[in-house]
Amino acid sequence: MRFVLTALAFCVLPLAGAAQTDARIHYLQRAVPPPPTLSDLDTPPGDLGVAGARLAIDDNATTGRFLGQSYALDATRVAADADLAAAARAALAGTDLLILDAPADDVLAVADLPEARGALIFNVAAPDTNLRDADCRANLLHTLPSTQMRTDALAQFFVLKKWTDLPMIAGGHASDQAFAASMERSLAKYGLKPGPRKEWRFDANMRRNASAEVPLFTQGFGRYDALIVADEIHDFGRYILYNTWEPRPVTGSEGLTPVGWDRVVEQWGAAQLQNRFTDLAARAMQPRDYAAWAAIRTLGEAVTRTGATDAATLRAYILSPDFELGGFLGRPLTFRAWNGQMRQPIPLVHPRALVAQAPLDGFLHPVTELDTIGLDAPESRCEAFAP
Repeated sequence: MRFVLTALAFCVLPLAGAAQTDARIHYLQRAVPPPPTLSDLDTPPGDLGVAGARLAIDDNATTGRFLGQSYALDATRVAADADLAAAARAALAGTDLLILDAPADDVLAVADLPEARGALIFNVAAPDTNLRDADCRANLLHTLPSTQMRTDALAQFFVLKKWTDLPMIAGGHASDQAFAASMERSLAKYGLKPGPRKEWRFDANMRRNASAEVPLFTQGFGRYDALIVADEIHDFGRYILYNTWEPRPVTGSEGLTPVGWDRVVEQWGAAQLQNRFTDLAARAMQPRDYAAWAAIRTLGEAVTRTGATDAATLRAYILSPDFELGGFLGRPLTFRAWNGQMRQPIPLVHPRALVAQAPLDGFLHPVTELDTIGLDAPESRCEAFAP
């Protein structure tokens, strides 16, 4: 499926003397069927991600029309069994600015295309920490927080609360296992000892059996401070809450959850962004929508400041100390020059409210506290960004 969205200036003349600047951006998405889960309550919206891109194009146009700038968004959705590389080559033939909504393997495959060597690609869907580490690419930036950024944020909360006894239940999906491994690394990073870990392997209908199965499954943990659930596909975690043997907080993929964005974020002007997104998409903004919005707003800010639209100039500015983006998260958003990850606070939420936002008070850093979550420069094995 292919469609074109264009935001141009209508009825408003650009400032006198301003040169016309046209930026074309391509949103390339791999259609990934959701894995089977125990509940069908969380069907992903059909416009996930691209709706955030559409809003950002509108936002860029609001400023751009006064500066002689126009923004066009092409969007291509590639079936799960189709050739993403071919679609990427076609997209790159029209622009060197690409928003990529795809799993990690696809992200690397596209970034490594000869046609992409001089492009600027934003990863808005793959949280894999390795893409910001040893598998980084010089032409690849990330506006979706990494899994480690999210687990570091949760570990900071545990330290603040003095919760030290932290067992975990991990699902069998690859993303569940990645979250569990990252959580254990984050606990160690902040001086906490990972607790006992159980693997969830039930295939029963938990909607009927949760009250009987979960207490027995969690009884062996004994007494503890909080339970961590690694269920990134949202399969079984919802049945853990209020069914554990010990009445304790549930955290991780359910309960208290670290996210890139959530509808309960309302401070710092976020309610205005939430309302505009709801008007456009008739639903709440999700983390992938926010990542796509931030990617295109990053490009808009860079075009405004540099007056250029080529990937090399924009990349250099985005990674420079001069760049910052207002992202409705209470702090300016910038990019790590050593691996291309966008620095961003991580909200810790439950379904009805924002509980806290990392980095939390007391976690200090010589440059910016935002670098206490995720891979800091000394931790990173990324070599592609070396000067």
